[in-house]
Amino acid sequence: MQFNLQKILKALLFSTSEPLSIKDVQAVITRYHEKSSRSEVSGGDVSKRMKEPLSEENGQGLLKTLIDQVPSLLTSTQIRDAMEAITNELIEQKEVFRIVQGPKGYRLAIQPEYSGWVRLFREEPRPLKLSPASMETLAIVAYRQPITRAEIESIRGVSSDSSLNTLLEHELIIITGRAELPGRPLQYSSTDKFLELCGIRSVEELPASDVLSPNQLSEWIREASESSRELQDTDMGLAVD
Repeated sequence: MQFNLQKILKALLFSTSEPLSIKDVQAVITRYHEKSSRSEVSGGDVSKRMKEPLSEENGQGLLKTLIDQVPSLLTSTQIRDAMEAITNELIEQKEVFRIVQGPKGYRLAIQPEYSGWVRLFREEPRPLKLSPASMETLAIVAYRQPITRAEIESIRGVSSDSSLNTLLEHELIIITGRAELPGRPLQYSSTDKFLELCGIRSVEELPASDVLSPNQLSEWIREASESSRELQDTDMGLAVD
């Protein structure tokens, strides 16, 4: 069997509902070589897979050839390039699933146009949509984090208690500490779930705030979230605990 990184990555992605990180892939390669060096795969096993008898010398030689095909180290660039190739392949073949990259790694997700069928199969309601007020509050938190409620309200000009509670409930923001201000008010920041919702890996990938108005920021997050909203396990063709 020839070493094929893209096929191995596909197998790993299909085997888990958790994000697959570059470090996870590199750890698999390391474990492969550790087990091979301890001779846990024998020449006899190779002979069985070949369905023909092999001498001990030939069996060990074939085993060494198989092991030598697997690189001892895969770089981050090699793994990213392979993931990009798989992504392009899925697009060209118009598959019903896709690869999405979040802050914790890669995962398989159902294409948004087929997510409705998955929800019907699971008898689950449509995902809740955030109100314009919540979207605006989320945009402010994303760009000004860590930020206090008073600072958010000074930008919006209205009370933001309800919006903050909604965002906390959906785990799109979290309380990260207290500001060094009178009364030590709570500070809010965005979460990894927010990044997944927008289809980005870090807040550095957000559009530049100095060229967008608050309304434009809210609109961008709305559009991004609608295109990447189907990223929860319940909307994927994978088992959920």
